[in-house]
Order: sequence, then C-alpha cells, then structure tokens
Amino acid sequence: MDSSLYQVWQSATGSPFVPVIAKESQFTVAFALLSLGLAFTGIFALNRSLVSVVALGVPASLAIAFGTVYMFCARVHVQITEDGIRFAADNSRVMQGVAFLDKTLFSAYTVNFPLSEDGETPEYPNFQIPLSTFLEILQIFGSVDMAARAQKADQDPYRSNFRNYRPSAFSNQTLGIPGTCTMLYAAEGDPFKVTLEESGIKTTSALSTYLPEMPEDIPFDRNDLTFKIIMSSRTLFDCIAEIIPAGPVKLTITATKTSPFLTLSCAGDIGSSSVDFARGKDLLETFTINERWSQAYKFDFIRHASEAMRIASKVSLRGDSQGVLSLQFMVDVEGGKRSFLDFRFVPFASHDDGDEEDDVESEAYD
Repeated sequence: MDSSLYQVWQSATGSPFVPVIAKESQFTVAFALLSLGLAFTGIFALNRSLVSVVALGVPASLAIAFGTVYMFCARVHVQITEDGIRFAADNSRVMQGVAFLDKTLFSAYTVNFPLSEDGETPEYPNFQIPLSTFLEILQIFGSVDMAARAQKADQDPYRSNFRNYRPSAFSNQTLGIPGTCTMLYAAEGDPFKVTLEESGIKTTSALSTYLPEMPEDIPFDRNDLTFKIIMSSRTLFDCIAEIIPAGPVKLTITATKTSPFLTLSCAGDIGSSSVDFARGKDLLETFTINERWSQAYKFDFIRHASEAMRIASKVSLRGDSQGVLSLQFMVDVEGGKRSFLDFRFVPFASHDDGDEEDDVESEAYD
C-alpha cells in the first residue's frame, strides 16, 4: 500500500476537491449549454460572415462540446494484463468497484504486449470507455431474457427473492443457444471493439477510448484487518432490502466480540432499523475480530452493491484500522469457475469530543 487513508485525508485537507459546477446542477448547466449552442448554430447559419464566426460559431462549438462532456461523463477504467481484464469505477473518490475477469473465464485469451527498447515489458494498457454504452452493448442479445425475468419477478415476488438470475427452462442458456462475446483492443488510441454473436447474428461495436483519469485505489490495508466475516451474499442482500423502507442516509456497521456480533443499523425520516447477526456456521461461515469496530457509510453507496449481492453466492466483509470497508463477492460461473467483485467504501469522518461519549460525525461526503 503506497499511502494510508489518513495521509490521503491529511493531504486533501488543504486543497479539497470542489467541482466547478456542483453535481446537482451539472445536468441543468449541460442542458443550457447544449440549447445555447444549438441556438447560436441556427443564428450563425442564417448570417454567415467572418464576424459571426467569432461571435457565434466559436461559442456555439464550445457550448456544445462542454455540454456534451457534462452530460456524458460516466466512464469505466480498463486495464489489460497477462492474467485478465480489470474494470474499475469510482464515485466521488469514496466508493470504488472493481470487476476482474480472470483469463481462465475466457475460452481464448491472447495478449501481445510490445517490448520496450530496453527489453523490459512495458506498462499494461490503460484506458477509459463510456460505462453506460458498454453495458448497453453487452445486453443487446440478453435484453429479451432480462425482460422476461423482470416480468416474472413482478408477478411472483417469492420467486424474485430466490436468485432471480438463475436460468429458466426457456432461457437461451438452457435451450443451448450458443452465444459468444469477443473483446479486442489493437493498440493504444484504437477503439475497444466488442463483438457479440448469437444464433448466427453478429454485432460489432467500437467504443471510443479515452486517456486514463482513474485516481489511485482507495487505500485498504489487508495486513491490518480489524475484522473479517464471510457469509451468504443473499443474507446481506435481504438485510439491505429490509432497511431500505426506512429511507436511511447513513448505514452503521458494528462488529463486536460479544453478542450481537454483527449489527447493521440506520435511521431515516420514516424511522430507524437495526439487524443483528448471531454467530453460527449456518449464518456466519467465518468470523474473526480483533477489537470492536464501528463505522458509518453513506447508505446509497452501499446500495449500489446490491446487484452484486443478488448474483453472488458468498461475500467477505472486511474492515481495516482506517475504517475502510471492503465487500468482496464471489460469483459462481459455468464450469465450476469463479469470478470476484470488489467494492471499497470510505467511512464518514468522526471526531472525538471529550465532553461527550458519542462520536460527532461530520459529513465527509454527500
């Protein structure tokens, strides 16, 4: 680990990151810029001259460019290595999600990294692609099955509570309809190509790649863990689902050596909610703790990992002495293979007050 979370906080205190345009106003500003750019373009088309190029043409181009950037800025960081492909995304630098596709998950995986002048292997390719577009491409042939599953879940809530993502008797997987996904990245600066083929239909999409802007990983010290718990991912998913109706802002996770061993609690506008987990092999497969550990996190960030909770079989909850929470999900795939999804969360900053017993939590992020 290059630097501790405390050092990151200390270095960021003097120069906090404040966007030029607030997050809640970015869409409005982007829409206004696009509208202004289109208006200038229309006026420029009616009155084309050298003066109007400077007065209308250039502002119109800038307005459209900046407006487009603000409206379509969600990207995922991609790193190609000899062991597999790593996809990473973060939210406000306090939440990070990483999906690593090991090369064993592919039927064929080939990399050809050019050697540098000194004969050493160069740095692995790093680039960014639009996240929403990438997800839409992957769902081109799976949209029908996804819609069918969603419809059945609405009609039968009991079924939706038990692994709604398992293949049904009429899914493409059960019927034996072949489907392949091929990913190709030729060279630096080239587009990231995704080819989907199913039932003789082939679709190739080319995603524009951008220079990597991904900050360093959220510091998490695996050698200084305060607690480690392995449990069924479905159990954690049901717990989060029970808490959602309370409309919480913060989720407090507490691990202790005595009963209750693991507690998830929150308070919202509607009320408060708390879920306790008893220690036992049928509920907590692994329970290791050095000392009492309690941290608060933004609930919306934890809820972003609910999709991983739904499809995974097990989850490993780990917390280090800095308060960083790691949720590592194990997802079973065909052929007895496994894939892992890793989420990291930075807690709310708490300050100890000598006159009060409770910690006063400040809003470290919103």
